[in-house]
Amino acid sequence: MKRTENIIIGISIGDLNGIGPEVVLKTFEDSRMLELCTPVIFANVKSLSFLRKSFESTVNIHGIDNLEQLVPGKLNVLNVWREGFDLAPGKLDETVGKYAVKSFKAAVAAAQEGKIHALVTAPINKINIQDEDFKFPGHTDYLNEQFEGNALMLMVSDTLRVGLLTDHVPLAEVASKLNEGLIRKKVETLQKSLIQDFSIRRPRIAVLGLNPHAGDGGVIGVEDKDIIAPAIKKLFDAGTLVFGPYPADGFFGSGQYKQFDAVLATYHDQGLAPFKTLSFGGGVNFTAGLNVVRTSPDHGTAYDIAGKGKADETSFKEAVYLAIDVFHSREHYQEMTENPLKTKEKQL
Repeated sequence: MKRTENIIIGISIGDLNGIGPEVVLKTFEDSRMLELCTPVIFANVKSLSFLRKSFESTVNIHGIDNLEQLVPGKLNVLNVWREGFDLAPGKLDETVGKYAVKSFKAAVAAAQEGKIHALVTAPINKINIQDEDFKFPGHTDYLNEQFEGNALMLMVSDTLRVGLLTDHVPLAEVASKLNEGLIRKKVETLQKSLIQDFSIRRPRIAVLGLNPHAGDGGVIGVEDKDIIAPAIKKLFDAGTLVFGPYPADGFFGSGQYKQFDAVLATYHDQGLAPFKTLSFGGGVNFTAGLNVVRTSPDHGTAYDIAGKGKADETSFKEAVYLAIDVFHSREHYQEMTENPLKTKEKQL
């Protein structure tokens, strides 16, 4: 989908009992955001109006029944459902989980139909979304099934990008998931994303080791020596600027990550714990590797502060900014690569 006057950002509302609605509404209280994009929330205008009043939000919302009714300069709310239901901020509710999924699926369908340019997802609760029609541990796994490409969870801030070789995998199963094919696929996906989504011509990628001290040459586990290091060498020999495996313990604290354009961690907490320590509140979760642009804030539903007006919208706002930037970067990359001769003629 090509950009017209203003790119359209589709927003799935997430868990209505969490802080998602609050950070979405607070983001667009800043009228300058409406100059950068045309947002549309996939939800219900009555539900959002109720929450807007409870947060004492000043943003005006514009209800629509189809995407042809979108109005630039407004915070549009597409009525994905009509029925009402009780909301209790801070409470885990199975019914609310079903509507979070309904919002998400509607936004995904709009992206598949080319009716929105990018997707920004507010936080869900992984417990109350599970049912017969949705058995995924999170947004990323569903998106990977619905779109072309290979999804890579990539955490992004101003100074750091951290991807994962394995994401929502129990720690006890991580070692068994690592193999040359997986490492190659994730590195290649990350490299392509850094080039087309972040405009980095020759990206440098670091891979962290699985075991303490990256295995100490096999003394503390053999996965780093027998699996990760050989895979990295093959990729490097083929021309990819990928390095490692690096011992994870001192990699971030020493600032070594600053020498690279992105880092691949072997498992979830190895990458996200240091990322959130260094970037919490301003980081963004970006799904690299797919033919859709999708971002989300780096936090969850935060039930403990939901409904109290205390939520910080910075991460959600950064997620919107990144979605816009990546869309523009991909558009520019496509223009530069789809017909090199035509581009050269324009330059002449």
